Amino acid sequence: MKKLLFLFIACLLVMSGCKVGGISTSRSLENESYLEFVGTAKNYKGGVDVNIDDKTTFKAKVHNQQRKDDYFPDKNRLKGEVYAIPTGTHTVTVSYNGKVIYKKQIFVSAQENVIIELP
Repeated sequence: MKKLLFLFIACLLVMSGCKVGGISTSRSLENESYLEFVGTAKNYKGGVDVNIDDKTTFKAKVHNQQRKDDYFPDKNRLKGEVYAIPTGTHTVTVSYNGKVIYKKQIFVSAQENVIIELP
């Protein structure tokens, strides 16, 4: 009987040292958002010049707008080339051939896709 009691206590001690349950992990979203430029692509041959907060300038490709009669249009789906920017409030200026065609202050949150519609 003592051996059985000793064996039972030993098993309890061994099992209490084991971790029971699953291991959970957490992942945070990347601290960036995305800009996509849409309009009539043939009007913007060679792309447009984009300026963010008068600090960062880059050339962006313009994609054709989605037709209104497309089956289940999804405005938030990434369709064309997108450009990553940090989250927060930014002033976005878009120009073509030296002429400003779009200027607006926007707020973007993590992993947000902002579609900028050009005239």
